[in-house]
Amino acid sequence: MKDKHYWIATALTSALLMASTAHAHKESYDTETERCAGIVKAGMNDCGAHEHSCSGKAKVDNDPEEWINLPKGTCEKITGGRVLKGDE
Repeated sequence: MKDKHYWIATALTSALLMASTAHAHKESYDTETERCAGIVKAGMNDCGAHEHSCSGKAKVDNDPEEWINLPKGTCEKITGGRVLKGDE
């Protein structure tokens, strides 16, 4: 009987996690984003910059050319953050 309860609890937990993840994923696409430069930790950038063309390749913290995507309006609130416009 103990095994039956374990598997039921595991299945319910998995279903709840999947539902909450799907909801969070949907919200991330519903939010407008902007590219925010100058605040990225080394190795945590979202895309290419002046010295490379891949995400995760930032070599130093707070490089003014490295950027990450943030919800619109967030970058301006972060010290050192600069919103990139167009093809910057």
